[in-house]
Amino acid sequence: MPATESPALIVARFLKANHYNDTLDAFLREAGLPPNAGSTTDGDLTIERILEEKQIFDLSLRFEKIGAGDDKAWNGVTAPSEPYQVTLPTAANILHVSLESFENEQSAGPRQLLLATTADRRLNLIIPDLAFTIFKSVSYLQDSPILSCIPVGSEYFTTISSGMSGQVILYDHDEDKVLDERRDHKKYVVKVDIWTDSRVTWVATAGWDAKIYLYRMSQEGKQRLGAPVASITLPTNPETIKFVQHPDHQHPILIVTRRDSTSLYYYSISTPNRLASTRLPTELELLGSQNLAPHSNAWIAFSPSSIAVCPTDPTLIAVATSAVPHMKLILVRLLIPLHSASSASSTITTQASQARANLAIQDREDAAIKVHVSTMAPQTPYSTPQVVWRPDGSGLWVNGDDGVLRGLEAKTGKVVATLKGGHEAGSKIRSIWCGMVEGQEWVVSGGFDRRLVVWKPGEKD
Repeated sequence: MPATESPALIVARFLKANHYNDTLDAFLREAGLPPNAGSTTDGDLTIERILEEKQIFDLSLRFEKIGAGDDKAWNGVTAPSEPYQVTLPTAANILHVSLESFENEQSAGPRQLLLATTADRRLNLIIPDLAFTIFKSVSYLQDSPILSCIPVGSEYFTTISSGMSGQVILYDHDEDKVLDERRDHKKYVVKVDIWTDSRVTWVATAGWDAKIYLYRMSQEGKQRLGAPVASITLPTNPETIKFVQHPDHQHPILIVTRRDSTSLYYYSISTPNRLASTRLPTELELLGSQNLAPHSNAWIAFSPSSIAVCPTDPTLIAVATSAVPHMKLILVRLLIPLHSASSASSTITTQASQARANLAIQDREDAAIKVHVSTMAPQTPYSTPQVVWRPDGSGLWVNGDDGVLRGLEAKTGKVVATLKGGHEAGSKIRSIWCGMVEGQEWVVSGGFDRRLVVWKPGEKD
């Protein structure tokens, strides 16, 4: 509760609101409170409000699902615990962090670099050595702060970045030049994702103009994004996008989530020749959707804000939701349809048979949810929930608006670790990454306290 709140103040407000004047006077004297202590303004905590929130919390527990089974338990020995602060060229809010592999001309293996974008439009590339040496800091890449940045495979030293202005840039860091620039979005390209196979590279961008664009990059000749070959128009702004492989064939599937919807939407990218041959962007084919709250009432409102694919099981994903006041985490099995809903055979059905079919779908969607728990990570409607898997698939890390990272066991959904001391208490952690660096598990976090923090296993570990 805020610093100005206290149990005594809440009791005083209750007594004054219900006109227990004699009791209030005696209580104020004994508690040493000023005469106006019982006054209430908008936003103040009251006993009624506390009871209402408690009832909502108790009701939400009915919809939680705690995992159990033979899944791998949390490995605390190798988990990061010690924070190391990285010094950047400028002090600004951190918007995006990740650690990526690029082509390395000086050795046989790929080069790992830590990517960090800041609100002053910089893209910082950092060598993950003991000193966290700045490899390069680019301030002229975008005309607005960079919200998302991703490498184009490990065989090139190129990145695709997106910014608040709607600009998408393909950049060659070896030659320090822009290979391609697109402005198909009107504003806020919040997410870029990429899928590469032996023939083609697909790039998807999601913007707050309620649009998603798909680009086809050739594997031969000069790298270019080119004009989008397909698009998706959504009724609300997208939250996140993620490429996954269809479990029954080699074609990629694009998972889309959007604001004010509890569903995952699956779009097919199984017709590369048709998409590549069209002059204007065609609408991507919707295969179907999967509701993450199939049996819930309308009052349960959240959006799937962040998606992470399990490193040991590509059919299992973790979803961080926009639920307030605390983030909910869902571990769910993907139910990707074989065919689109429009191509399914349509037969005349009765209202009763349709109801039975809908119930069967809801039961199947509910069975696909393995874990649905509260992370206790505080957030608001303006937060950016993030979830990442541990490399061994035994657990996950989530961010929060209190300067704390929380580790949850995938097997049970329980919070088993907290990372404190790296970020300022009460500050917003906006972006996180987890992976292996030189045989160690690292967690990287960046926030609105202008700190970039690398978490490593402690010396005793």
